[in-house]
Amino acid sequence: MKYIICQEPGKFFLREKPEPAKKPGEALLKVRNIGICGTDLHAYTGQQAFFSYPRILGHELATEIIAIDPNSKGLKVGDRAIIMPYVSCGECFACRQGKTNCCSNIRVLGVHADGGMQEIISVPADLLIPADSLSWDEMAIAEPLAIGAHAIRRSDLKKGETAVVVGCGPIGVGIMMFAKNEGANIIALDMNDKRLRYVKERIGVDHTVNVSDDPLQSINEITNSDLAHVVYDATGNKRALETGVQFMGHGGRYVLVGLSKGELIFKHPEIHAKETTLMCSRNATEEDFEYVIKVLKRGRFPVDSFITHRVPFTEMIDHFDSWLKPETGVIKAVIDIN
Repeated sequence: MKYIICQEPGKFFLREKPEPAKKPGEALLKVRNIGICGTDLHAYTGQQAFFSYPRILGHELATEIIAIDPNSKGLKVGDRAIIMPYVSCGECFACRQGKTNCCSNIRVLGVHADGGMQEIISVPADLLIPADSLSWDEMAIAEPLAIGAHAIRRSDLKKGETAVVVGCGPIGVGIMMFAKNEGANIIALDMNDKRLRYVKERIGVDHTVNVSDDPLQSINEITNSDLAHVVYDATGNKRALETGVQFMGHGGRYVLVGLSKGELIFKHPEIHAKETTLMCSRNATEEDFEYVIKVLKRGRFPVDSFITHRVPFTEMIDHFDSWLKPETGVIKAVIDIN
């Protein structure tokens, strides 16, 4: 079978290997669609934390079951399944509290272990979430949306609150959608006017601000100087992560969803004066995936416009570099292996 491996930063190779054998407790799956996310882009450019090479990338996966043992979820051969790509130990402090998304021994497919850029994959059966009601495309975008859903749930966003979301990429779009579902007032920040227009027209955010145009002044004007109850960073950019707290009002919450590889520096008087609640939001739980599936089943997410680029599996390497360029207009790229 064919697979694509990132041998080192900047180098992909299309290769072949034997199909995997199903291990006890695992399911054998045909990979149908793969979503490309920021983790894949950062890994390719050498900017991904918790990462080593060589690695088969890909963790936003739409799959079809080709072998599985009897299981509590009733999954069977031929069923569609989303893979929740976070392999947790079930025994550590976090897992014992139900926080499997930040397990101290976590292994994320496509990051700590080989992922889904291969025609067939074998994974623990308990990672599978039934998805027969969804299309391949909907399944492939469920994981990044679940990350957004988790950030909203973790921050306890309430109806009527103002939420600033920094970054209009796939994770940011998901955060905005689910913030809208909670009845929040949303201010979207980005440097790309096309993305800002997209979230205004297709997601229905209340306000958009280009970060090149004195965003703090704009947010002050929008909020009558109250600023935001909650600020979400969905960029992973060091400068954005370090400065996003300025958009948060006193007594507010600052949620770091994007991941930077390096150190962050905050001015303590600035965050102390606001009695800042600083929190990180990592990955997602099965509860978040189930919520996303319900939203997608209701047709309440603009899947067709969200997926802006699509290529066959064997042509991905030729296109990947272009997805790193803002002028390409990528929101979500998807690889087909049908």
